[in-house]
This record gives sequence, C-alpha cells and structure tokens, in this order.
Amino acid sequence: MRLQGAQVVLGVTGGIAAYKAVDLCSKLVQRDAQVDVIMTQAATHFVPPLPFQTLSQRPVSLDPFQLLRDMEMAHISLAKKAHLLVIAPATANTIAKLAQGLADNLLTSTALACTAPLILAPAMDAEMWEHPATQTNVATLRERGATIAGPASGRLASGRMGTGRLVDTTTLLGTIEAELGRDGPLAGVRVLVTAGGTQEPLDPVRHLGNRSTGRMGYAVATAARNLGAQVTLISAPTALPPVIGATTVSVSTAAEMQRAVLDHCPDSDALVMAAAVADYRSAQIAKEKLKKGDGGMILQLERTEDILQAVASSTDRPRVVVGFAAETKNLMRNARHKLSQKNLDMIVANDVSASDSGFAVDTNRVVFLMRDGAQNALDLMPKAQVADRIMEQVVSMLEGKDA
Repeated sequence: MRLQGAQVVLGVTGGIAAYKAVDLCSKLVQRDAQVDVIMTQAATHFVPPLPFQTLSQRPVSLDPFQLLRDMEMAHISLAKKAHLLVIAPATANTIAKLAQGLADNLLTSTALACTAPLILAPAMDAEMWEHPATQTNVATLRERGATIAGPASGRLASGRMGTGRLVDTTTLLGTIEAELGRDGPLAGVRVLVTAGGTQEPLDPVRHLGNRSTGRMGYAVATAARNLGAQVTLISAPTALPPVIGATTVSVSTAAEMQRAVLDHCPDSDALVMAAAVADYRSAQIAKEKLKKGDGGMILQLERTEDILQAVASSTDRPRVVVGFAAETKNLMRNARHKLSQKNLDMIVANDVSASDSGFAVDTNRVVFLMRDGAQNALDLMPKAQVADRIMEQVVSMLEGKDA
C-alpha cells in the first residue's frame, strides 16, 4: 500500500516534541494520506488540537467516550479503519501503558483495539529512555510486532546531550512507507541497487568524478522498499539522507563498487545498476598532494572495471538485471548496444545533456528498452515517479520468469 489513500491514525502524546507531530501530519496529508489525529490530554498542554484539525481537515479525537457520526465508539471506529497506527512522540508513560495493555485514554484504547501495524517514535529524556523499565517495555512491544523508530541522539529539552530525541520527519515518513509496503508485490524479494557517482583518487585530496548526485538510485531503492523488497543499496558518496529500511553499503571507487556488487549478487533476485561509474582512473595515485606549477599537467588514465559486464558473465547473475545508459548523443543506438552487450533485461536510457533531466535535477525523461525489443518512452516526471515505473517493470519481469 502507498501513502496515497492510506488511513493513518496519528497518536500524539504529552512531550515537548509534540510540536514536531504537526509537521508529520502536514507531510502525510501532502502525500494524500487520510490522517486522523488522537491527542492525549497531556499533549494538548504542548500543542493545541487546532493545527492538526486544520491540516488534516478532520476532527481531532480527545474523548474516549466520543461518539462519531455513525454512532460508533471513537476508539473502535478509528481502530477498525486504520491501515497504520503511528504514535509520535511516544512518551515513556504511554509506552509503559501499551506494554501492559492498559486502556485509560482514547489513544491507548485505540491501540488495544487496533490490529493494524504499530509504529512508535519514542521521545523522552535520556535517563528515562535508558531506564531498564523502559527498555523492557520497548522490547515487549517489539516482540509483539511494533516498529520502533528512534530515538535519535542530540540536545534534549533538559539542555543535556543524549539519546531521546524524536527522529526527524523524513525518517518517520520512510518508516511509515516501509511499513505500509511490507506485504507488497516484492515482499520477500531481494533487490540490489547501486547509486551515486564513483570517485577515482588522483592524490589524497582530489579525485576524478562526475555530476551524479545519486538521486535516481536512491529513488529506485525507496521505490523497491515501498513494494516490500529487502533492499541493499550500494552507494558511492552522496549528500542524500539514507533510505530508511534499506541496508546501505558505502563505496568510493569503481573497483570497490564492483566487489560489493559481485559479493551481493548471489543473494539478490534483481539488480538495478543506477550508479554513474567512472570509466577511467588515474594510472598512478600520488601519495602527496599534487602541487600546481607554471605549466599544465598530463595525467595517464586507465580503464576502470566494467561492473555490468562482470555481472553478465557471472554464474551468480540475479534473475533480473536493469542498467542505465546516460548519453549526450546517439541515445537510442548506444542504449541498444549496451542492452545487448551487457545481457540486460532492461535498460533505462536518458539524455543527460538536457537541462531538465539527468544529473543534479529532480526530474528525468527516460526510455525503457526491453530485451525483447519493446520500448516505452516516459514523459518528463519526478525521479521518484520514474523509480516507481522502473520497479513496476521489475515486478513484471520477475513474475514472467516465475511463470
């Protein structure tokens, strides 16, 4: 299930981090989720109900004996409709109540009646989080299937540093999307994704690289996760936040990426090679920083590893392999050649010379070329949507090979 159309019940408990739940509510609504907010009485001391009601365009629930328009008890109605129950922030007190099965307010009553997945985002002082009672309660809830997001470390409301901060909204959204997609069409499928531009060192401070930001590969990893896949992301250096729920393997050079890919291929059902791998590296890496002189500098380069070619000739080749062809001319001819030469099931061709697609932008315009000769040109769209379309093709190809 995607966030679009998802019924999310958001529980907000009494802590200073309650104000961050307003941003989470806003982001969920922006992604077309239907959000019903339940606030504890303590939470209203930190944030009033009005911001949540304004953002969700739905009444905020406070009273455990509240009757809804259909005359059902609020905690039963909300529990039945929820695809997901998220409690953010979750105080030590509420965590303790949930672990003991108490139902003394609308939120804990709803949690006890709800069979949908539960996500808890703890927020409290470090000593409270580290207390054996809290750790035992969290362990109990984990054993029952709850997902625990955080807490994060940093400056706390007390002014001290420690672990107990509510995780950021991006992390929470990733956790929610991963939970909603857990039983998706790629549930149990292992997907390997590469991303970013590799960096080939010249000396201790310089490297040969390219303009790839890694956005396309990270979007593919996110799309695979949202469909329930077990995702391993092999990432060259980027400035992007991690993909929540994915196992990330950090590499720098083409040689490191090849080793990581070949190591993980035997355990992968599909490989999406979205990384921009440098074609050449310096034949000699200076041990000290190269100093500029009055004249020019000549660098001797050598070819880097051809990762897709190595995968094509491997006996451990995943069932589905998807490559990318980033070109500035002869797009279709070069992409078809690469599709055949690398024994790919599909190649994603894009013209990176265009200002609105390719590197360092949020959109892409691509063409899918298939092994059987079929092709599908996509209009300009956000990379997240391109990634969704790529993974739809991966699902179809895997199903075809299973038939």
